[in-house]
Amino acid sequence: MQKLRMSGIAAAAALVAVLAAPAMAQNIAIVNGKAVPKARADVLTQQVAKSGRPITPEIEAQIKEEVIAREIFLQEAQKSGLDATDDFKNQMELARQTILIRDLFAKWQEKNLVTDAEVKAEYDKFAAANGGKEYKARHILVDKEADAKDIIARLKKGAKFEDIAKKQSKDTGSGANGGDLDWANPSSYVPEFTEGLVKLKKGQLTEVPVKSQFGYHVIRLDDVRDAQLPPFEQVKPQIAQQLQQQKLAKFQDDLRAKAKVE
Repeated sequence: MQKLRMSGIAAAAALVAVLAAPAMAQNIAIVNGKAVPKARADVLTQQVAKSGRPITPEIEAQIKEEVIAREIFLQEAQKSGLDATDDFKNQMELARQTILIRDLFAKWQEKNLVTDAEVKAEYDKFAAANGGKEYKARHILVDKEADAKDIIARLKKGAKFEDIAKKQSKDTGSGANGGDLDWANPSSYVPEFTEGLVKLKKGQLTEVPVKSQFGYHVIRLDDVRDAQLPPFEQVKPQIAQQLQQQKLAKFQDDLRAKAKVE
């Protein structure tokens, strides 16, 4: 009879273990009697994976320890009543908003992806605006017209452009490089500078100073070439990202415009 009774207890224990197994599988640990859901570790694992790190057994062990440590510290914070403060509640609300807004934008972007046609159209627009010729020029920028005229006279007598630019140019960026502006589309300059530049022939110096909002320019055209545009496939990812950001910004602006704010 005793043997039968013990067998019954063992069977009951085994049944409890079987029934508890699925529940335990959903928890990563029990800390001070409180279950720690495995879902917490899953979220951290996803974050690590998104960063590009491989999920090795060692990483999984570290994540488990991190989740357990957080639960221990959380319980101690709750014992201290920190979760009842206004500051905590406000921070939790901000965190809730951040997560929801991030997910809103992510899901909107998934449904509103930039098409290849849109990317190509943007590239073609860029190519049209930046095509044609590129100019390699140097300039010396000074405040007074008289100084610019003096520089032109000295250059015509054989003075070295690069030396004068380093000593006298207000444009310290190009001045340090002898006035070199590198290759650029002429439309990238202020209109007065562009007008003076495109009149020059290769190797020619401005006969009179070019006045702009910055002062007086002495310009020398060193070379001209066809515009060197990057291949479409090379810049396609950057263009797509830029267009996606623009689309998202418009979505945000539209929401703000429709909202009734009093």
